[in-house]
Amino acid sequence: MSSRPRTTAARALQIAQVMHDAIRAWQAANGQTPAPTWSRAPKWMKDASAASVAWRIENPDAPASAQHDQWMAAKKADGWKFGKTKDGKKKTHPMMVPYDKLPEFEKRKDALVNAIVDALK
Repeated sequence: MSSRPRTTAARALQIAQVMHDAIRAWQAANGQTPAPTWSRAPKWMKDASAASVAWRIENPDAPASAQHDQWMAAKKADGWKFGKTKDGKKKTHPMMVPYDKLPEFEKRKDALVNAIVDALK
């Protein structure tokens, strides 16, 4: 039996799935419509989750605001912009705002994401 080391990308994808499931639970517990299950999530959503995880692994001491800045920069680079609703086809997202303008709910979700990655890396 081979004991090959996991690549960073493979590990990030594995953690991203756990993170995705936790965010779905967070959304449901807080009265939001949960994101689709991982198996039904669009590729852009999975890719964004994996990129956020990989960034956190590489920047473990960065504050949540830096994580949000990374997420926003990646979204902008992919053509996303602010919009009142999250729409993968139109590439709009209501959280495309500076970290200090995020609702407290979203800041707590970012902290949850960081805690999950920190615990599983």
